[in-house]
Amino acid sequence: MSYYRRSKTSRCYFFTVVSYRRQKILCDFVIRQALRQAIIKTREKYPFKIDAWVLLPDHLHCVWTLPEGDTDFSIRWALIKRGVSLLCPQYKQNKWMSTSKKKHRESTLWQRRFWEHQIRNQDDFNHHLDYIHFNPVKHLLCKSPKLWAYSSFHRYVKEGKYPQNWAMGDLGQAQYQYGE
Repeated sequence: MSYYRRSKTSRCYFFTVVSYRRQKILCDFVIRQALRQAIIKTREKYPFKIDAWVLLPDHLHCVWTLPEGDTDFSIRWALIKRGVSLLCPQYKQNKWMSTSKKKHRESTLWQRRFWEHQIRNQDDFNHHLDYIHFNPVKHLLCKSPKLWAYSSFHRYVKEGKYPQNWAMGDLGQAQYQYGE
């Protein structure tokens, strides 16, 4: 069994969660509604703040802040992924159900693991917010962050933290530099 060392010092994390086999289903209305419900239900027992979010067809990125003294984001993701899978049985692909998937009681909606990065400081936080909000442009899903509906970018614009035309160059082309 794998053992992953995780720091217990920060409360703020960046995540990437991917659909199984990179299925382009996460922006489907049914999945979006199930994801919303699963998050609400999970937050009832295991609260957390969603600082930023972007939902793309085959993956999502987000930044969460957990309550003081609580670093168990894994249980939250397990409950969210399970909740969506249970609410969306029509997405189950029996042909993809391997012995391992059956053993771990997994669906064919999500990849088994997720990527997690502990946010170290304000600059790191800002960098990840920019990365999240520019991601639909990076993946050629839209020409500007303001044109992607499934993003917390719009909340940040309303709060005055981003200008409406953020990441747009003089010629109206999306421009943003970030490290890989």
